[in-house]
Amino acid sequence: MSTVLETEEHQALRAAVAALGKRYGRDYMTSVIRDGAHPGELWAEAAKLGYLGVNLPEEYGGGGGGMAELSIVLEELGAAGSPLLMMVVSPAICGTVIARFGTDAQKRQWLPGLADGSLIMAFGITEPDAGSNSHRISTTARRDGEEWVLTGRKVFVSGVDIADATLIVGRTEDARSGKLKPCLFIVPREAPGFQRSQIDMELQAPEKQFELVLDEVRLPADALVGDQDAGLLQLFAGLNPERVMTAAFGIGMGRYALGRAVEYAKTRQVWKEPIGAHQAIAHPLAQAHIELELARLMMQKAARLYDDGDDIAAGEAANMAKYAAGEACVKAVDQAVHTLGGNGLTREYGLGSLITASRVARIAPVSREMILNYVSHQSLGLPKSY
Repeated sequence: MSTVLETEEHQALRAAVAALGKRYGRDYMTSVIRDGAHPGELWAEAAKLGYLGVNLPEEYGGGGGGMAELSIVLEELGAAGSPLLMMVVSPAICGTVIARFGTDAQKRQWLPGLADGSLIMAFGITEPDAGSNSHRISTTARRDGEEWVLTGRKVFVSGVDIADATLIVGRTEDARSGKLKPCLFIVPREAPGFQRSQIDMELQAPEKQFELVLDEVRLPADALVGDQDAGLLQLFAGLNPERVMTAAFGIGMGRYALGRAVEYAKTRQVWKEPIGAHQAIAHPLAQAHIELELARLMMQKAARLYDDGDDIAAGEAANMAKYAAGEACVKAVDQAVHTLGGNGLTREYGLGSLITASRVARIAPVSREMILNYVSHQSLGLPKSY
């Protein structure tokens, strides 16, 4: 893929991460999944090389970069067949929110560990009855003297079993009057009343999904991140990086699948020429390549806007990037499997499991339909239907 729009530093980072990914690859990831384990070796090596915390402040052990750099890391690991989903959550969402809005004590406690990979943080926003409607979040936080008391449920929370804490999105109780007032709280894994149960997923991934129950979870006053009255701003400061990183995840997966299909199409011979010589094979693969390239351009734009501090413009671009990458990823995986025919569904080639995995980029962290709602309202100025 062309990298002429990137700086020399970004090109060097891309090449270095690609080399790391190649050392692990899809076989490593499938073996981790098969064993029910976590990609700890890759996580640790990526951390040691400074890739996990490349977006976090240098004073706390990070690389001093931004989403432009972190998205390169995830994309290239994904293109090698070994993406790290928790990068979307731990350094991108949680690390960003704490770096931007956390107290000095919270930054000292969490950022060095998030940067060097020794600490992992999960993120809980989705609820069973709210789905994509974050305005319906019912997890509440009430003050009780010097403490906060959290009550509620969350669902589809990644990696809670390996996370040292979960950043939970709740609402202060006066939000029930109709005014949206989300707040973010750091909930340690072993906090009394903080219960988790694993969701049985068809999705084959090393990162497990959980449902959480917060039953009168008592937290100290300093568990609140940032300003109680600036919760919405803080929340979206984490959601924009999430969308950028989900785009990187989808683009990487699409590139991996496309690469396998192209390799196969160059060598598979049924008639006189390799099947890649036939336009019915070649043209759909070329289309997939074009769509992945276009998605990456929007992802780069979104990352640049976010890193430049333009949260509003970054919100629009990040949503568009996530949408484009999700569509491109699903199409690339589908075409890759189709190119291989029956072989596309064998374990030997490892593409069949990506059919389910590629859907994630369309569904999470927000559905493509909600992005279309956002663009129709925010970009086009059309009236809301809800």
